[in-house]
Amino acid sequence: MPKISPPPQKNRSSKASLSFWLALALPLALLLAVLNWVGFATLLAPWQAMSKSALLLAVALLALTQIIRTLRIYRYFFIRLRGHFWATLRLSIWHNLMNNLLPMRSGEAAFPVLMWRYFQIEVSASLPGLFWFRLLDLQVLMVLVLLAGGRWINLSGLVLYPLLAGLIILPFVVYYLRDLIFRLLVAIPLSKTQRHFRAGRLWLLKALRSLPHSGLVLLESVGWTWANWVLKLTVMAWVLMQFVDINFFQGLLGAIGGDLTSVLPVHAPGGFGTFEAGVSAALFSTVDDSKALLAAAVNLHLFVLGTAILAALLALLLPRP
Repeated sequence: MPKISPPPQKNRSSKASLSFWLALALPLALLLAVLNWVGFATLLAPWQAMSKSALLLAVALLALTQIIRTLRIYRYFFIRLRGHFWATLRLSIWHNLMNNLLPMRSGEAAFPVLMWRYFQIEVSASLPGLFWFRLLDLQVLMVLVLLAGGRWINLSGLVLYPLLAGLIILPFVVYYLRDLIFRLLVAIPLSKTQRHFRAGRLWLLKALRSLPHSGLVLLESVGWTWANWVLKLTVMAWVLMQFVDINFFQGLLGAIGGDLTSVLPVHAPGGFGTFEAGVSAALFSTVDDSKALLAAAVNLHLFVLGTAILAALLALLLPRP
C-alpha cells in the first residue's frame, strides 16, 4: 500500500506567514483610511487642547488598574503566589497587553502559559481561576451597562432595579448553593442527541469548579473586580469626553462598547476597527457628527493601547520569580 506523505512544512509556514501579514495589514489599512477621512489635524487637535497634568493623571489611574487586577490574581492564588507580588504584576501586565494586541481573545492563552512558566501552576488550576475572573468581569459590565443605559433603553424601575439587584448578588447565591447546584446538574439525564444541553451543562459545571475555595477570596475577587472596572471605565469615559461633546454616562456607554468588542470573534489585531465600531455603535444616536465620533473613538483606542504598551515596557524592569 503506498504511503501518503504529509504536506510540505514549507507550504504550511508560508500560509501561516501570509495569514499573519494579512491580519496585520488589514487593520493598519483601516486605520490609514480613517486618518485620511477624518484628517490628522482633526485627530491631533483634542490632544493639544487637553491639560498635560490631567492626561498624566488619567494614564496613572489607568495604570493603577493593573495593580488592582494583580491583587485579584494574587489573592485568588495566594497559597502559590505568596511573596511573588511583583512577578505577578509582570504577568498581569503582559497578559493584558496580549489581550489588547491579539485577535479573537487569543491573548487569554498567555495567562496559563505565564502561570506555568513563572510559578509552575498547572493549566488545570490556572484556567478555572481565569474563567472565574471573566465571569465576574461580565457580571460587572452587565450591571454598569444597565446603570448607564437602563433609562436610555426605557427600562422601567420595576424591571431595572430587581434585575440590578439579582445580578449583584448572583455570585454570592451561586457560591453558597454551589454543592446543591452541582448535584442537580449532574443528576439531569441527557441523551447524546441533546448536544446543546450537554455543552451548556458542561459550561455550568466548569463555572462552579472555578469558584473560589473560601468566602473571603470570593469577597476579595468581587471587590477587586468592581474596583478595576469602575476605575478603568471612569477614566475611559472622562478621556472620551475630552474628544467629543457627551456627558459622563454617555462616555461610560462608549467605553463599555469599545471594551466589549475584544470578545468578538472578528476582533482584529490590536482591536483596530472593532474597538472604534463598538464605541460608535454605543454613541451613534447621541452624537450627530459621525466624523467627530469616529475621531474620538480612535483617540480613546490609542490612549488605551498606548497605556498598555507603556506598562508592558516598564514591566520588563520587574523581577521574575
